[in-house]
Amino acid sequence: MGILYIVPTPVGNMEDMTLRAIRLLREADVVLAEDTRTSGLLLKHFDIQQRLLSHHKFNEHGTSASVVERLLAGQTVALVSDAGTPGISDPGFFLVREAVRAGVEVQTLPGATAFVPALVNSGLPCDRFTFEGFLPQKKGRQTRLQALADEERTMVFYESPYRVLKTLQQLAEVMGQERQVSVSREISKVHEETVRGSLSEVIAHFQAKEPRGEFVIVLAGKDKN
Repeated sequence: MGILYIVPTPVGNMEDMTLRAIRLLREADVVLAEDTRTSGLLLKHFDIQQRLLSHHKFNEHGTSASVVERLLAGQTVALVSDAGTPGISDPGFFLVREAVRAGVEVQTLPGATAFVPALVNSGLPCDRFTFEGFLPQKKGRQTRLQALADEERTMVFYESPYRVLKTLQQLAEVMGQERQVSVSREISKVHEETVRGSLSEVIAHFQAKEPRGEFVIVLAGKDKN
């Protein structure tokens, strides 16, 4: 029986790729990629000549059965996303679940994921936290925010540059203008930046400076006092 490897890829700097990840991508019978063009550039950078198959959120329910068949037949399969660790706000959960149900061994490599450096870098408590990923874009968004109003743990969100200001403003409406927040963008890239302060201060920063890049919002939990 084969093994399904979940392989993190750099969120920015190519030097964040691990030696083990490079070796396993070379050894795999097939590499499943969220976007074969993006992953093709990654493999080319590390001189990895391997077969790529498309596996993303729009086709994973249809392709996972055939992938499990490959694994049961003894093939080694590696799953990558465009950046970071598959399954963390990226495709991966469904395939892992189906592989586990079929009795296939799954190994997830430690490696890059955007929220960990943003959380540790925030200066906010990171011994207990809740990872929320992307908030619902429309339906259920306000309900989710209200449900988090009394959360005492540090909260972590992903957001795009197009919605980050709106999200910060909505957080301020629900949590209060003075709630502390740390916003990191372009983790591990040339223009990496972290802005810390109250929600009102960070909102003012991004009103004056157009948001660019991918964002991680780390929000302080409600004061227990």
